[in-house]
Formats: sequence, C-alpha cells, structure tokens
Amino acid sequence: MIRDSSLVDEIRPSPNFNARRCLGGASLLILHYTGMGSGEGAVRWLQDPTSEVSCHYVVHEDGRIVQMVREADRAWHAGQGSWQGVSDVNSLSLGIEIVNPGHAGGCPDYPDRQIEAVMRLCADILSRHPILPERVLAHSDVAPARKQDPGERFPWERLHHAGIGHYVRPAAICGGASLCERDAGDEVAAWQRRLAAYGYEVAPTGRFDAPTVHATAAFQRHFRPARVDGIADASTVRTLDALIAALPSSTASPMASARAVTTA
Repeated sequence: MIRDSSLVDEIRPSPNFNARRCLGGASLLILHYTGMGSGEGAVRWLQDPTSEVSCHYVVHEDGRIVQMVREADRAWHAGQGSWQGVSDVNSLSLGIEIVNPGHAGGCPDYPDRQIEAVMRLCADILSRHPILPERVLAHSDVAPARKQDPGERFPWERLHHAGIGHYVRPAAICGGASLCERDAGDEVAAWQRRLAAYGYEVAPTGRFDAPTVHATAAFQRHFRPARVDGIADASTVRTLDALIAALPSSTASPMASARAVTTA
C-alpha cells in the first residue's frame, strides 16, 4: 500500500475495507478516539479480520501517524449511523482514530503533540478532498445513540482556529426554559427540525424521545461541551441556531448528490 499523505510515519494495512458505494469520493471527515488502553493494541485490533473494524489513519499520543486503509477505499470505522439522511456513512467518509482511552478510561486530555499531529493530518486531507468545514464531524455526531467519541474533552475550538471544522463560540449557560425527555409539543418539533437541519438523524415527532435526547447530547458534546445532559436549554438552542445561521447556502447540494447514489 502506498501512503496517501507525506505525514504518515508507518503503514499497517488492515484487511477490513471494501469499495466505496458512492460517486465522488469522501465528503465527510470523522474523528474518533480508540477507547483502548494502548495505541498498539488499537492498531492490532483494527488489523484483526475478526474485529470487522478499521480506519484510514491512527494518530498516537506522541504524534506518530499510521495509515491502515487507502483513502480511496471504504474503511469500516463509522458503523451504523446517519448524517443528513445518508446512512452509509463509511462510503462518504475518511476516518481518523485518535489514541485515547475515552470515557471508559476517565476521559484524559489529549496531549498537545497528538492534537498538533491531528491538525496537520486533517489539513492535509482537506487540501486533497472537497470536505466542507461543517462536515468535519465526531463519531458521536453520526451515531449519537451508540457513540461518545472523541468526547467532550476533544479541542474542537483549537481545530477551528487552525482552519478545520465548523464552530461558533457556545452561548453562555444560564437559566430559563428548556426542553427535556418526555416533553411534547410544537417547541419540541421545532427543536427536532433544527437538529435535522444541521444533519442529525432526528424525526420531528413532537415528542422529546430517546433519539432526540441522544442527538441533543451529541450536539452538546461537540459544540457546547461545558454541560452534556441531553437537555435543550437556552444555551444549547442558541448555539445550534448560531451554527445553522453560519452555514453557507450551498451546504446541502454535495450531500444531496451523494444521497442519490448511496445505499445502506
């Protein structure tokens, strides 16, 4: 396998990949944490055919970058999920696994050297693929009911300042009305439509159901990490509204094209 990026320190091929099922290559970049005790253990697991998981890149805590699947191929990193109505996220995306034990390991901070390597790798990928800032996502964004990675400790603001990803300063947490599980009505439906407009898989049922709780928590984990509770308080609503307002008008068109040729 020939490395796709000059930043790659080592190639450790994984057998867990297949051909993409969409035209035009990757239009999403998804960041994960490994959730394991060691980087080497994670790489070996991603190489194990029985695991049925892989990724394009792994970034170790010391900044070393390992490539495991060609960017042209469909790595099995995102699993079951959805973004903007497209369910085959793997076909549309490139996946970076960042070595960190995650929530099971106490959510330690990501080392500066590692984050610097992640930013260099992301910038390199974005220079070669037409991935918009708002399509640089967390694993938890595309699979909110199953995943929490890369977690609320991941420094999304720092990446944004380096020109990577979509971000606005979170609205301050304050008192006031909020929507939470088991609430129902037009305000809940309006919140669900906001989440879906940004990309989350939420139906406008008018009931603050489990998928809405999970999507709200995933949104907070990425964009309002000071409090992740799945409650749509004023800070959460204002932050999402600001993000939607900051989206370019052309955002929907590339994903709409991908939807027409993508299967589950």
